[in-house]
Amino acid sequence: MFSSSMIRVAVCLAGGLLAVPAVAATQGNASARFDQSQRVFRLDAGAVTYAMGVNADGMLQTLYWGARLPADDPLGPALPAPERSSFDSAGALTPQEYAGWGGNLTATPALKVKFDDGNRDLVLRYDSHRLEKDALAVTMRDAKAGVTVILRYTADEATGIVGRSAHIENTGKQALTIDSAAAATWNLPRAPDYSLRYLTGTWAGEWHLQTRPVTPGATVLESRRGSTGDENNPWFAIGRGDAWNEEHGDVWFGALAWSGSWSIRVEEDILGQVRVVGGYNPFDFGYRLKPGQSLDTPVFYAGYTKDGVGEASRLMHAFERDRVLPGGASAPLRPVLYNSWEATEFKVEEPGQEKLAEKAAALGVERFVVDDGWFGARDNDHAGLGDWVVNRRKFPNGLKPLIDKVHGLGMTFGLWVEPEMVNADSDLYRAHPDWVLNFAGRPRSEGRHQMVLNLAREDVKAHVLDVLDRLLTENDIQFLKWDYNRNWSEPGWPEVAPEEQQKVYVTYVRNLYDILRQLRARHPKVEIESCSGGGARVDLGIMALTDEVWPSDNTDPSDRLSIQDGFSYAYAPATMMAWVTGSPNWVNNRVSSLDFRFLSSMQGGLGIGANLLEWTPAEEATARGYVAAYKTIRETVQRGDLYRLLSPRDRAPWSATLSVAQDRHQAVLFAFQRQGEEARPFPTLALRGLDPKARYRYRLIHGKVAPGTPEVASGAYWMQRGIDIAMRGDLQAAGLVFDREGAPRGSR
Repeated sequence: MFSSSMIRVAVCLAGGLLAVPAVAATQGNASARFDQSQRVFRLDAGAVTYAMGVNADGMLQTLYWGARLPADDPLGPALPAPERSSFDSAGALTPQEYAGWGGNLTATPALKVKFDDGNRDLVLRYDSHRLEKDALAVTMRDAKAGVTVILRYTADEATGIVGRSAHIENTGKQALTIDSAAAATWNLPRAPDYSLRYLTGTWAGEWHLQTRPVTPGATVLESRRGSTGDENNPWFAIGRGDAWNEEHGDVWFGALAWSGSWSIRVEEDILGQVRVVGGYNPFDFGYRLKPGQSLDTPVFYAGYTKDGVGEASRLMHAFERDRVLPGGASAPLRPVLYNSWEATEFKVEEPGQEKLAEKAAALGVERFVVDDGWFGARDNDHAGLGDWVVNRRKFPNGLKPLIDKVHGLGMTFGLWVEPEMVNADSDLYRAHPDWVLNFAGRPRSEGRHQMVLNLAREDVKAHVLDVLDRLLTENDIQFLKWDYNRNWSEPGWPEVAPEEQQKVYVTYVRNLYDILRQLRARHPKVEIESCSGGGARVDLGIMALTDEVWPSDNTDPSDRLSIQDGFSYAYAPATMMAWVTGSPNWVNNRVSSLDFRFLSSMQGGLGIGANLLEWTPAEEATARGYVAAYKTIRETVQRGDLYRLLSPRDRAPWSATLSVAQDRHQAVLFAFQRQGEEARPFPTLALRGLDPKARYRYRLIHGKVAPGTPEVASGAYWMQRGIDIAMRGDLQAAGLVFDREGAPRGSR
C-alpha cells in the first residue's frame, strides 16, 4: 500500500552506479537518499532512520535501523562479515536485506528456488535502483540463474513504519519453483539481551501475549491453516531484556499484511545477530514460475521506538487508522451496533427481528444486524451455506420490509454472510461438488458441517462476487458481517496441473482480496467486518479491505479485558468491536452487572448482542445512558492514543486503560477490578498523554472516586498525583471522562 505521505525511492541505473553525488527524494518529514560515494541507501521518517548499503560482493546489507540520526552522520560503507573459520566463511553471516539460498549462506534465506535443470543455487546481487516520489525500489539479480527480484520500500512520515515487499520474476529460459518467499528480512543491531513478544490463542481464548528470550536458535510463529489463524498472529515485538516497559526502552515491532498461511521466523545466529524473516509459509509451498512469470509477496511492515512497547502500539494504531483502513483518517467512526445472534440464533423471522429493532432503536443503537439463519434452508449449521437467497418462510416478502422498518427507526441495516463456505446439504454443493478445496479421490473433511470453496478458481470467484453484488444491489444494505468459520483441509486444486496446485495458497487469498476490492468499488457506502469464528482472521491485509474486525466470539466481559488488552498490542481500538451480551454469559456462566459489561465493551467499537426482549425497563434505561455517554467519547476511544495503565494479563485482578484525544482535549479512563482481595485498595492511576499545562475537569460515567478528589486540576496533577478509584468486591468497574476546560463537549 502506497500513499502520498509514504516514501517510495527509485532511479533505474541499468546494471551499475552513476557517478553522481547523493540523490534524495523528500516528502514532508520523510526522505530517502542514496549516497553514491558510500553506496548507501537511507530512509528517514518520523523518529526512525533505516539504512542499507551495497557491499564489495554486491550484496545489499543492513547497516542501521533505529532512532533517527542527523542527515550528515556516516552510515557506510557496507562491509561483509569476516571469515571466522572454514565453517563460517567470509560473507556467510552478513546481515543481508534479501538473501537467496545459494553460495556460502548459512542464515535463513528470504528466497529459495529450484530450477527444472536441478540447480538450487541463487545468489542475488545489486543491479540497479529507482528513486520515485515516495518509495524505494532496489533491483537484485542473479543473471546467470535468470531471477530478478525488485525490493520495494515505503516509509510512513508520521510513524516511521517501514513497509517492505518483493517482486520475484523468472527472467531466465527455464521454469522454476519457489520453495519459500519472504516479504523481508529485518536485521536488528547486535545485542545480548533481546526478548520476543508475540500473540497466541484459540477459539474463545485469543490474544494471549507471550514473552520469551531471544537466544541462539529460532522461534517460528506461523499459520498453516490457509488463513491468518488465531494460534499465532502475524505480529511481533522485540525489546531489550525481560522487564518490558510501557514507556521506556528500545522496541522493534512489525506485522505481516497477509490473510493466508504465513510464517515469521525470529532467529539469532552464532555471532548474536538477530533476524526476523517473514512472508509466505514455506510449509507445503511451491509456486511455479514459467519464463516471464512473477510473484509478489505480501507487505511486511515494521517500526522502531525508544519509548517502550506502549508507544510501539500507539504507532501501529496510528498507522492502521491513517494508512491501512479504508478511508484512512477520514473514515467514519464505528456506529453503535446491535446484532441479533444471541437473541435468536437460527430462529430468525421477520416479526421477531422487527421487535428487536424497535428495542435497539429506543436505546440509541445506530446499526441493526441480522446474523446467521436468514437464507436458504438455514435452520441449523448443517445446511444452507452457499445458497445466498432469502428464506421466504422466514421472510415471506423478502428482506425489504425489515430493512425499511430498520431504516424508518433511524438505523442502518446489516447482514451476516459466510461466502467462502458451503454445506454439503445445499443447492450450490449439489450443483458444483468440484468447487471445494479437495484432492481427487480423497475424503473431504468438514468443520462445522461445512467445506471451503476454492476461491482460487476463477469460476468460483466470479460466482461469489456475483452473488454478493446481487444481494447488495437488490437490498438496501449498509453492512456485511463477513464470517469464516473453519480452517482449510485437503488444499487440492485438481483442475490445474499437479505442479501448479500449490499456487492455491496465494491465488485464493489474492482472489478474496479482489472480491472485497470490487465489492467496495461497486458499493462504496457498504461497510464490512472481518470475522473468523472470532479473531482468527485479523491482519493488516484484511484490514486494508474491511472497516472493523471481531476479536473473539468470547463476550464474557471479564475475559474480554484480557482479550482486548492483547489485541491492543498489535491492532487499533478503532477496528475492535465489543458487544454487551447477556448475563450469565454463555462462555463461563459468569454473572456480571450491566455496568461492568458496558464499560468493558466501550473500550472499542460498542455493540449490543443481548436478547433485548428480556431486559427490564431499568436495564433499558441504564443501557440508554451508556449509549448516550459513549457517543460523547467515541472519537477519543476510537481515534485517540491508548495507554495501558494496568494490564489484566496472567489473571491479574485489575485492568485500566486511558484513551487520549489526538488534540488532548479529552481523556477517557476505564478501570476494572475482577476480584477483590484482602480489602486491598485499587492502585492509584497516574494518567498519561494529557497537556500538563491545561486544566481538566472529570465527570463520572460510572463508579466512585476517593473522597477529596478535586473536580478540576492540571494535566500535570492528573499525571503526577493521579486519581484514586473507590472499588470493593468482584467485577467492579468505573468510567471517567476528563474534559479540558474550555473544550466543547459533543456527540459523534
